[in-house]
Amino acid sequence: MRQRRHTWQTLLTTTATLTVAAVALTGCGGTAPEAKSAPNAAAAFEGKGPINYVSSRDASKAANKSIEEWNAAHPEEKVTFIELPDSADQQRQQLVQNAQIKSDTFSVLNLDVVWNSEFAANKWILPLPADAVPTDKMIPGPVNAAKYRDTLYAAPYYTDGALFYFRSDLLKAAGIAAPPKTWDEMKTACKAVLALPEAKGMSCYAGQFDKNEALTVNFSEAVASAGGAIVDADGKPAVNTPEAKKGLNLLVDGFKEGLFPSDAITYLEEQGRRAFQDGKLVFLRNWPFLYSSLSATDGSSKVAGKFDVTSIPGTNGPGVSTLGGRNLAVSPFTKNKATALEFIKFFTSEQQAQKRLALSSRAPVYASLFEDPAVVAKRPFFPTLLKSLSNAQPRPKVVQYGATTKAIQEEAYAAITGKKDTDTALNDMQAKLTELASK
Repeated sequence: MRQRRHTWQTLLTTTATLTVAAVALTGCGGTAPEAKSAPNAAAAFEGKGPINYVSSRDASKAANKSIEEWNAAHPEEKVTFIELPDSADQQRQQLVQNAQIKSDTFSVLNLDVVWNSEFAANKWILPLPADAVPTDKMIPGPVNAAKYRDTLYAAPYYTDGALFYFRSDLLKAAGIAAPPKTWDEMKTACKAVLALPEAKGMSCYAGQFDKNEALTVNFSEAVASAGGAIVDADGKPAVNTPEAKKGLNLLVDGFKEGLFPSDAITYLEEQGRRAFQDGKLVFLRNWPFLYSSLSATDGSSKVAGKFDVTSIPGTNGPGVSTLGGRNLAVSPFTKNKATALEFIKFFTSEQQAQKRLALSSRAPVYASLFEDPAVVAKRPFFPTLLKSLSNAQPRPKVVQYGATTKAIQEEAYAAITGKKDTDTALNDMQAKLTELASK
């Protein structure tokens, strides 16, 4: 830990000299130069020696175990784990600032999948050799998310998709044989469940609706689940459509009709977990990492053994999940690029992914692990998650993602809080996204 803190303090001293221009870029998403062509990836990876792996905190310590294993086998090419803040926005800001000053402090970057295009277009990460990772064994969605202009710029590390948590005990008590597949079915199920004496004081459903990246995720899922898209096949904004309006109205009406608890307007992932875990919700949209906490038998969870999961609902059938997850990429400014690439190959290998499953509930990118009986015995939600991932869609793959998600959050939040009607919010969102796309 002493070495990690020393490295981070050195970085903070360096980045403190950045000007307002750097902060302005991180705040608005940046105006990225287009990467016209990928350099010769094979020739770019030279130099061996110590490197730094830069990531948010790994509470499971699974990443630390992999790093310890690497360091034991590579005493001359040791990896130091530099922890970034828990906030995704702060992580991105530190990574951007480091790249802007071309510092060699960061070697291997742990990137949210939505940052891939921005970092690739700005040449803040290197394109990877075609054989760097076994993409043929990986789920297609995460591989696609690691590409920019059909070139692989990062190695898929872990992936994520939405799960629809439901109180199986209460559905059974209400005589409901199967979990709902549509929003209308969910409303009907809630009416029956909330009429039960044991459901007194409960609310129907919650997602994540605070003005944060989580709202972009929930809005994207609602629109996609209604048959719409934020951007079309050509990358042009497409939120001024009947399908997008139908999706946004699902969220707006959820608050108006009392399906969502009023305080869900402040929910991020953790608040939703607590509400469901404390027995306050019938249904919850959230990520797979909740499963272990909800299943805890130490008395901390009131729903242990009383819940199950399925795919999120849509308007005419199962909905469309937003693709989450992380990728690993190599900084062009690190001196030891060869070591960085070899470490990524090791760290994202199927063998390491399987080992990490013993410590972490993060979903691997290898399809075979979702169907391994030994894995499923410990992660019973994996088959359902694989279905969710099979049709999951990424958030807009745009260079100026920071500004794009901010525009989405502002307008979606204005609609669900009643400050704008859905038509006005979507028209304003369309105008903002169109302006960003033209830059």
